[in-house]
Amino acid sequence: MADPREVREVLEDLRAEGEELDGLVAGLPEEEWGRATPAAGWTIAHQIAHLAWTDERAVQSAVDPDGFAAEVRTALASPETFVDEGAERGARLAPAELLARWRAGRAELRRVLAAQPAGAKLPWYGPPMSVASVATGRLMETWAHGQDVADALGVRRVPTARLRHVARIGVRARDYAYAVRGLTPPGEEFRVELAAPDGEVWTFGPQGAAQRVTGTALDFCLLVTQRVHRDDVSVVATGADADRWLDIAQSFAGPAGPGRAPGGVRR
Repeated sequence: MADPREVREVLEDLRAEGEELDGLVAGLPEEEWGRATPAAGWTIAHQIAHLAWTDERAVQSAVDPDGFAAEVRTALASPETFVDEGAERGARLAPAELLARWRAGRAELRRVLAAQPAGAKLPWYGPPMSVASVATGRLMETWAHGQDVADALGVRRVPTARLRHVARIGVRARDYAYAVRGLTPPGEEFRVELAAPDGEVWTFGPQGAAQRVTGTALDFCLLVTQRVHRDDVSVVATGADADRWLDIAQSFAGPAGPGRAPGGVRR
């Protein structure tokens, strides 16, 4: 059961992550919403529309589980396209309307999650998730899609301690990255050591593990959210299993993504 304080902290970080991205798009001229991002076929409008749509689905999972179950059935009928279809519908809205929808949705999501009873599990597109996990997942997606927007605008964002949430999901999703590709995950845990933005070192997994991954938290998070190709970050694997994982790592649910080509956005 998640500590109520942990839930409050991740909800506050989710608020801050949304506000940072809001600051990038709020003053954009209407035509700039059509600017292409590094995600093939997605404009800035698609990125924000996707976040708005997913926040709305997360609210629905908490307040209307039957309606959400119907959404899941629709997704299962077209697993490769339903995400793009949701983003495309939202991207057709006027930018001011889309921005207002996203703002209202993310505020409602925080309100609904904060009101959930201790120990609540919410349905999702995979196994049910705790309130803290739902909030963390929304933060991860907000950060990742925000990176695409920042890259499209040529903006360099300052890494924050909120990356710890993204890194934790990336580590915990290790076995999922194998399973979604029909592969058997390694039997032992890996040790992951990441240099945090403030100079600390974030560690995951047993200290004495033979398979290890090291690097900066920013590079690791960019890799597991598939915002860069592995060749473009300084994340180092020790051991054949850890090396293989870095080729397929993903922090998000759903089918294995195509990833990004090497030599993309340089940092």
